[in-house]
Amino acid sequence: MDMLRGSEIADAGLTDWVKLAQGLHARFRTGSFAEAARFVTAVGEAGDEVGHHPRVRIGSGFVDLELVTDDAIYRADDGTEYVVEWPTQQDVDLARRITDVAAEHGLAADPAGVAEVELGLEVADSAAAAAVWAALLTGDAASVGRGSPGDEVRDGSQRVPNLWFDDPRADNGGQRWHVEVYVSAEAREERLAAALAAGATVVDDSQAPGLTVIADQEGNRGVICVA
Repeated sequence: MDMLRGSEIADAGLTDWVKLAQGLHARFRTGSFAEAARFVTAVGEAGDEVGHHPRVRIGSGFVDLELVTDDAIYRADDGTEYVVEWPTQQDVDLARRITDVAAEHGLAADPAGVAEVELGLEVADSAAAAAVWAALLTGDAASVGRGSPGDEVRDGSQRVPNLWFDDPRADNGGQRWHVEVYVSAEAREERLAAALAAGATVVDDSQAPGLTVIADQEGNRGVICVA
């Protein structure tokens, strides 16, 4: 099934869902663990009907869901096809159904509450380095390139953040590790304001609101991302 472009996802009008990194994310507020469990059971039944299910995490007062297709098709400009992890039409359709299920259970969505973290590392030879980091982070060499046409390290069980690689750059003060924090558009200003109040400075906002690079008091950089 073909992956959906960002504009196609935006045009779907998913009010409860936010595109962060590779997936569609939603957080629904719950009053108790039992209520959360009943909701997840209903979501599972909705997924059974179409043979597709979200990734689920139950926390204190919320249920986090991520929808992504493990074998979406990405076509490069030269026509080459890659199998990637990315939202497809089945994710959009199931997202709408889950929104209905949440309404049936009287649960409200909290789009501003979703977030996703990815790590980046600058290396000269990503093919070689990726194998080392896959072994350390996931214990599985198959995590290299999983769901990506590149050398990214992605854990199939989502225990650790995705790790991507970039060429070394001379304009970042020697920092080689990078942290990207994906948040909803609604949460960006609050997240940025909190970082600035804590002592951060804005290094580069030329691509804001999509990307805003900040630094701590010692110059270590992080990026606030909005899909």
